[in-house]
Amino acid sequence: MHPQKKTWLLINVLGGVAVLGSYAHGLVTHPKTRALLWGDMPETMQQVYGVTMWLAAAGYLMFLYYVLVHVDPGQVRIGRHFGFGVLSACCATVVFASALWMPLSFAYLEQPSAGLFVLIRLDLLLVALGALGLLLALFQQKPRPEGWTGTFLVLGLLFFALQTAFLDPFVWPAFFPAEAG
Repeated sequence: MHPQKKTWLLINVLGGVAVLGSYAHGLVTHPKTRALLWGDMPETMQQVYGVTMWLAAAGYLMFLYYVLVHVDPGQVRIGRHFGFGVLSACCATVVFASALWMPLSFAYLEQPSAGLFVLIRLDLLLVALGALGLLLALFQQKPRPEGWTGTFLVLGLLFFALQTAFLDPFVWPAFFPAEAG
């Protein structure tokens, strides 16, 4: 396996464990307050959010599979100036910032402060930047994925970007309490 792909894979495995671990830890250690993560979001909207989160996760996993199986780090170009490292940087930004969201949110619920609320928003914006970077890289990538593969990748990353670059940093905070308790 190409050394850059090993690094990329390590980022995604460690980052994935960090994300899932932070979620599991947060939900297990905060059973009485975990529903507060939704803030004042209406139940019907939470249900829609549940669907979009699964579509986003599926889109990211499709992208990971495609890169793992079909992308040659020595051959891929992103735009004129960049290579495979852009994918690693964007993935690292997404997974490691994502792992911080739940601990930051529970910390805020326990001791609300304007600074912590801003930190949560900045964290979500980092995830958004990483996700948009992946989408842009997919559009700029050469060689490009073609046919159904390319179509599914674009749709998958569009769902991922919808969740992480629109719903999470802009819609969710509108319902999450600016001041808890």
